[in-house]
Amino acid sequence: MENFLASIPMVAKIATNDYVGFTFFVGCMAMMAASAFFFLSMNSYDRKWRTSILVSGLITFIAAVHYWYMRDYWAANAESPTFFRYVDWVLTVPLMCVEFFLILKVAGAKKSLMWKLIFASVVMLVTGYLGEAVYRDAAQIWGFISGLAYFWIVYIIWFGEAKKLATEAGGAVLTAHKTLCWFVLVGWAIYPIGYMAGTPGWYEGIFGGLSMDVVYNIGDAINKIGFGLVVYNLAVVATAKSEA
Repeated sequence: MENFLASIPMVAKIATNDYVGFTFFVGCMAMMAASAFFFLSMNSYDRKWRTSILVSGLITFIAAVHYWYMRDYWAANAESPTFFRYVDWVLTVPLMCVEFFLILKVAGAKKSLMWKLIFASVVMLVTGYLGEAVYRDAAQIWGFISGLAYFWIVYIIWFGEAKKLATEAGGAVLTAHKTLCWFVLVGWAIYPIGYMAGTPGWYEGIFGGLSMDVVYNIGDAINKIGFGLVVYNLAVVATAKSEA
């Protein structure tokens, strides 16, 4: 019994001034709580919105699992868990793009819209990873390419096909679409700040004093949980109107 207890790894101690470790821990718990909320609420509204809520729960669940590993990685190595973070993003960010397709299906959205958004998000993430972890000396170039893919997504949802479909749908769908668009425009803009805080370039004098991981962790909590709550509100409002 003593040998068994001795084999159990001790919980790493988090220093009182370790804000990175703190945000990893809080982020992990917040994502877990959000996942439980989304999954347990799936029978509370019209069936056609359940897939959207399921995806919201998957986004925060996948993030919670990765945050669990990233928290332990940081505690053990005091290094940014770049690999785990990008594995998380390459799964969750495309799912966030899928949310646009799911809520716009009522207006006749085609799968081509979904794949277009997914492709742009993957390009954004892959080029971001190359600049942050592989070709750091050219981080500015890879960050620029990643930014172009980001603005392609912004254009599609704000002015392109997605915008037209949301306008046709009107009502709660249009309201939810506008809110998600603001999340992408403002919430996702947090990530380039983290990228510039953690990579070399002309911007070091501006963002060099910030903690890349703290910025990323705050961005994840705002965007992933926020996306899900917007979709949840859409499902509740639309269901209430259909039952009235």
